[in-house]
Amino acid sequence: MNCWAALHAPQQFIQTFRDRVVWTQCVRMIAEDDSPRKHEESFRMSEVASLLGEKREAFQVEEKPGPVPPKLEPAKRLKPIDRSQSFWGAIDIEKLIEEDHPARGIWAMVNQLDMTRLEQKIKAVEGRAGQSSLDPRLLMALWIYGYSEGISSARELSRMCEYEPGCQWLTGMQGVNYHTLADFRVDHKDELDGIFVEVLGLLSAEGCIEMKRIAQDGTKVKAQAGANSFRREERVRQHLQLAREQVEAMGSPESEEFSQRVIQARKRASREKKQRLEEALKELEQMQKARAESEKAQVRVSETDPEARVMKQPDGGFAPSYNVQICTDAANGIIVGVDVTQAGNDCDQLVNGVERVEANTGQTPEQVLVDGGYTMKNSNIEVMAERGIDLNGPVVENNSEASLKQRGIQPEFYPDKFRYDQTTDTFTCPADKALKLSRIHPCEGRIEYSYRASATDCRACPFQDRCCPKSSPRMVVRKEDSPAVKAFRAKMETEQAKQLYRTRAQIAEFPHAWIKEKLGLRRFRLRGRQKVRAEAVWACLTYNIQQWLRLVWRQSLQAAA
Repeated sequence: MNCWAALHAPQQFIQTFRDRVVWTQCVRMIAEDDSPRKHEESFRMSEVASLLGEKREAFQVEEKPGPVPPKLEPAKRLKPIDRSQSFWGAIDIEKLIEEDHPARGIWAMVNQLDMTRLEQKIKAVEGRAGQSSLDPRLLMALWIYGYSEGISSARELSRMCEYEPGCQWLTGMQGVNYHTLADFRVDHKDELDGIFVEVLGLLSAEGCIEMKRIAQDGTKVKAQAGANSFRREERVRQHLQLAREQVEAMGSPESEEFSQRVIQARKRASREKKQRLEEALKELEQMQKARAESEKAQVRVSETDPEARVMKQPDGGFAPSYNVQICTDAANGIIVGVDVTQAGNDCDQLVNGVERVEANTGQTPEQVLVDGGYTMKNSNIEVMAERGIDLNGPVVENNSEASLKQRGIQPEFYPDKFRYDQTTDTFTCPADKALKLSRIHPCEGRIEYSYRASATDCRACPFQDRCCPKSSPRMVVRKEDSPAVKAFRAKMETEQAKQLYRTRAQIAEFPHAWIKEKLGLRRFRLRGRQKVRAEAVWACLTYNIQQWLRLVWRQSLQAAA
């Protein structure tokens, strides 16, 4: 029954609906109607209203509870969004960021540095035509601020200059081309080491570096190359020939019409590809010289980044990577040395790391904390002892249980089960057979004495399949450490040395975690060991300046407030 019909039969309406709310809605709809029928039926509205009032008590008695109708809410009133309007306003650049914003601290640090070496490369001079160059202090501050925000891309950093307050404050609301940023990061890699050392000098003057104790550790950072980019020599030579032909073809007239910019870009890409392949071939030849004759055919090199090496990752996988070596001062966690190597392990990096720290700071550390990757090589222990450096690290046994299992030797026939008789200088195996001295081999930090059993005894022994299944006769090696190694082993048995070693992870691994998590350096953006090393120095420089902001700059702001 519609609203107009309800007015013609009010009694029926009340009997049918018995709902004051529904009736009220009907009356409202009729009242809002502008048709002529509204005036003709107005008397019926009053009649129905009176009937409804008379039956109110009856409704309260006779009505059965039913569903409650939804309450009508007024429409929400929202501000409209008008993107077609123009907006004009004044911007106070100094008020873009707060007083303790990191960008201000980075600029304060960069202003203390000597930029003479960087300014020497600027070609724009007063009185001559040409565009002015950007201040190298600005470009350095932008890169440090970008790395601190986890940005290592020149394009992304250039975009940040258009909207990010910190970058806008540094640039004075001016745009910076990404080519300029990319070239600055690569072209000044030689001067970057001097800047890094200068920052260490400022930190040392502030008392942030003590050089009493340092920790060295390596971490793997993935290279800008895929695992499928590795090729053997034959395939590299094929690709190099194709690249040479492509470069030669670029010098001939174009068969298709392209813009000059596209043509130059294609030529540059072809030349760079040819250069990478030539470097890959040279790297491959060097690797083959270092390998045994039987392994030369298996040598492969990446065509994308020839200097990258496949290394084991912390998650157990393998990927093209570089080994980043970092030395950290224990006092305040300042990085005092950084280098990038192609070695998959750390055993040969300790001496170079300490020498690098001495060159950067002019001081020799009193103590060095390392993990087992460094102490597995006895020569490291001896060199540190000769230099008067207290080396702290775990004692590593070369005869590991894993290697014994790989040789098929059962636990009851491990070397510690063989008895040594000093008077006769012989070993006795668990089957009571003698092993006599067969060879004396001087090694780094020790002398190895090899004892061999009789081949006849081993062939007749019922335990041969458990003692020496893969090599017969059985051999046992007795190692006599040098005095320096013996002293190191005895020291590491003390509780004081063990407690000191427990602090190693906190000192050495924190910078690695910070650089990877906060600065985002999990994969290098550049290619080639020298450029990759420069990128690692940028990250460590940013880390040190962040520590300076925490230890010095913010403290001075609070003291001045």
